Amino acid sequence: MATATATLTAGAPPARPAAPDTISTRRVIAFLAMVFGMFMAILDIQIVSASLAEIQAGLSASSDEIPWVQTAYLIAEVVMIPLSGFLSRMLSTRVLFTIAAAGFTAASALAATATNIDQMIVYRAVQGFIGGGMIPSVFAAAFTIFPPSRRAIVSPMIGLVATLAPTIGPTVGGYISHAFSWHWLFLVNVVPGILVATAAWSLIDFDKPNLKLFSKFDWWGLAGMAAFLGCMEYVLEEGPNNDWLQDHAVFICAIIMTIGAVIFFWRVFTAEEPIVDLRAFSNINFAFGSLFSFVIGIGLYGLTYLYPVFLGRIRGYDSMMIGEALFVSGLAMFVTAPISGILSSKMDLRLMMMIGFFGFATGTWWMTHLTADWDFYELLIPQILRGCSMMLCMVPINNIALGTLPPDRLKNASGLFNLTRNLGGAVGLAIINTVLIDRNAFHYARLSEHVQWGSEAAQTKLQNMTLNFEQATGLDAASAAVSKLSGMVHQQAALLSFMDVFYMLTLLFATLGLFTMLINKPAAPGGGGGGGH
Repeated sequence: MATATATLTAGAPPARPAAPDTISTRRVIAFLAMVFGMFMAILDIQIVSASLAEIQAGLSASSDEIPWVQTAYLIAEVVMIPLSGFLSRMLSTRVLFTIAAAGFTAASALAATATNIDQMIVYRAVQGFIGGGMIPSVFAAAFTIFPPSRRAIVSPMIGLVATLAPTIGPTVGGYISHAFSWHWLFLVNVVPGILVATAAWSLIDFDKPNLKLFSKFDWWGLAGMAAFLGCMEYVLEEGPNNDWLQDHAVFICAIIMTIGAVIFFWRVFTAEEPIVDLRAFSNINFAFGSLFSFVIGIGLYGLTYLYPVFLGRIRGYDSMMIGEALFVSGLAMFVTAPISGILSSKMDLRLMMMIGFFGFATGTWWMTHLTADWDFYELLIPQILRGCSMMLCMVPINNIALGTLPPDRLKNASGLFNLTRNLGGAVGLAIINTVLIDRNAFHYARLSEHVQWGSEAAQTKLQNMTLNFEQATGLDAASAAVSKLSGMVHQQAALLSFMDVFYMLTLLFATLGLFTMLINKPAAPGGGGGGGH
């Protein structure tokens, strides 16, 4: 691997001298501003998820329309993330990040003024598209301006933001909408967004624009990528709940996705300046790092989805109670971030990842024993394992994927790397939803066989419940008992389907833990060389 890396670096264009161990205060402040901008952009993916009911009531939207408040953001963001590498080379990090921060702030303010669902969907799409330009820029800047000796500090920081923001999004959103109103979910971005945009314009000086690239801009490649990724996101979001290709809209989007994929990959391999440069995948560590990032996306977004659904559907919690029950994961991530930074400079990154993936697997295996009575304390250990394992995985994955690439490939590679995490989340959610729906139907059918009228145990249970209702209410006890028994069957079927999903995730994470040994051992961080230019 060292030879391959040396070859790649030797073939790169001449760069400025390697960054020294001391980084100027100006660049540190600029980087911190960028990190905060990324935090806002990622947080806004999930901040509305716990408050969709309030937004729906405020905009008089239907139950079919309101999910688009989140879907529009995701579709637009997933298109911008890989595009940002080309735009950053063409415009410079300073111009792109400033435009992204200012546009995100303006779109946030507009979303707060929306008076109907159509306006909200448009504003959220603009917010997601423009804001998506901030995320890869931070990863590229971290590995451009900081030398390897400083990555034990920088990598945990961006890893923490990338994982903590979507984890605490529902909690933050629940608190804001309860304390104020849903409008403040977007208004809270305005003042910080103005400060981030101002700091980016004033302080970022990492690179120079190359406006000549505009004449080589691949519009067909952009159209193909937008159709491919945008429709893929829609199919994965809507497919599980609409019987996949049996739904007309999903079927049409699947066709557009296929056509877009053909156009996109054709242009990637034939255009003079492709909209996305896939050469980074020739680096074996980047390829494996992207694979692991994909799986991290499944764990990050999948578990952020599963826990609230369990608490809402089985325990009957509202958004505030769910947020209070799940803050432990975010706290565990925050505590583990500096520890993972220290470990990343002292131990084999492959071993660190293995521990993280096995920790993930242990947490999901723990959840395979859940019951309808599980509450905060029963979920405490799985949440701690989830938060700690996320950081133990994320930091070495960042270093392995991006740490061995030459500077001229970092911007495009950063977009691809972040895209894999988002796609992992989209694919993971689609699979999780499909398994939940299918296995719920399967378990309900099997359980129903044991509560038929001919079952002696079912008849005894029903008679006892009827007597209890007669003594307690004196109303139509027989109907109440039948309804209660049916609810118990539905609840048990749902619990068994959750357990199946957690078994599946346990197998996935344990398998990836073993795959970490296939990665070439990364070189130990050196002094000041190799990191910046």
